[in-house]
Amino acid sequence: MTKRHVLKEAPAMLSGEKILITGPAGQIAFPLTEYLAKDNEVWGIARFSNAEDRAKVDALGVTTRAIDLGAADYSELPSDFTYVLHLATFQAPGYDYDEALRVNAEGTGLLLQHCRKAKAALVMSTASVLRPHEDPMHVYAETSPLGDANVLHAPTYSVSKTGEEAVARFCARAFDLPVTIARMNASYGANGGLPTHHLSAILEGRPVVTRWDPCMYSPIHQDDINAQTEALLAAASAPATVVNWGGDDPVSVQEWSAYFGELTGRPAEVQVVEQPGTLRGQIQDTAKRISLTGPCTVPWREGFRRTAEAWGARG
Repeated sequence: MTKRHVLKEAPAMLSGEKILITGPAGQIAFPLTEYLAKDNEVWGIARFSNAEDRAKVDALGVTTRAIDLGAADYSELPSDFTYVLHLATFQAPGYDYDEALRVNAEGTGLLLQHCRKAKAALVMSTASVLRPHEDPMHVYAETSPLGDANVLHAPTYSVSKTGEEAVARFCARAFDLPVTIARMNASYGANGGLPTHHLSAILEGRPVVTRWDPCMYSPIHQDDINAQTEALLAAASAPATVVNWGGDDPVSVQEWSAYFGELTGRPAEVQVVEQPGTLRGQIQDTAKRISLTGPCTVPWREGFRRTAEAWGARG
């Protein structure tokens, strides 16, 4: 029988909870940590090899601990968290699959084992676990086939994240721990994301390089990520809930680059460099997510305009 945890209705965000966030200095995690730390006791763990990263998380009033997720030593971390947001990930060049699996897969198991008394856990996965389809307009559901997406800048990424999903599913059943596995698409906002890399290229007079024409995504703004987190935790279950976490509007790199060009008054040149074996497009079927969270509140053009403004790029 599926065990489902349902949060009480009311607060617009989690309040009065003890929340553990992994990788709290990350592109998605830092704004979410800031958002949740206003009304909750938030702890953040990572290796924190960069002291400045730890300092900026500490400045939010977050309790931090330096922990290697793939190691077995969680002795400095309490286990009485009510919610766990596992956002940290290993993503690196090269073919060290052993290290990628140690951190992404084994690390997830060790973390969820340590926090198995939590009300729920959200494990961030990626659309890169999906099996590539030749049609760039193909729409991927949660039940679409998995496969190696051959992410060129991080060849071990998709395989190790599939391993992470498998471990998270095991933990949900073995520990009776409600889990949501959320497959992130193209996140973006003032703190970065794939579209901001393209914005930077345009501002610097460089071509935007992408792998197909059209190269499709389901971009989602950080504000919607923050707002939807509570509902995705509420949807956690044992066996685990798997959900696509992307925006409601399919948009191509070509289209958003042209829009950035309009906003900045700079020419936007898109250069296509085909990458065989990769995802030609990442349009997600977001019907399940919408049934859990409601629709996104930030349309893509508004989100991209706000992002450009945050980067001081308009005009």
